[in-house]
Amino acid sequence: MSAYAYPNPQAIFYQQYNSVRRDEVVGILLALFLGAFGIHHFYLRRTGLGILYCCFFWLFGITAILGLIECFFMPGRVREFNSIQAAAIAASLGIAVPEWGQAPVNVALNVQGNMPPAGAVPGLVVGAATYPPYSTQTAVVPYPRQAAPVLTCGNCQRTNAAGARFCSGCGQAL
Repeated sequence: MSAYAYPNPQAIFYQQYNSVRRDEVVGILLALFLGAFGIHHFYLRRTGLGILYCCFFWLFGITAILGLIECFFMPGRVREFNSIQAAAIAASLGIAVPEWGQAPVNVALNVQGNMPPAGAVPGLVVGAATYPPYSTQTAVVPYPRQAAPVLTCGNCQRTNAAGARFCSGCGQAL
């Protein structure tokens, strides 16, 4: 039996994250072209500001100017929205937010030492810089695996991930 309540929580995380994440370019284009109506705020689920923009879009073009200015701030706002969504999904699954760009498990990396320039003749040349022979040793990047503590539900005896507040089987508080 697995220590997690789900077969592969990271796969579930990526599936759910890809369904809720927002694109920076779309946010910029919405702020640039439809910013006067506040569509870019609805895109990031800020419905209050979106409704406010819709109510005042006719007033001297103020919201159009604000939308133009806000298109420069949209990449940061979209990244913030995506990180909040990732944290919420990871918390609901009882896992840590996966690292972006993390090296896969036990990948052999080719590490080379000081290499001489291309075409260099091995041996000692007077007045020239010397290079020690290079090695092609392989380094293994270890993946830190830790035993995840599990919680057992008193009602249905199902194991749940550490940090879970409710049982994934019956929904009872742990």
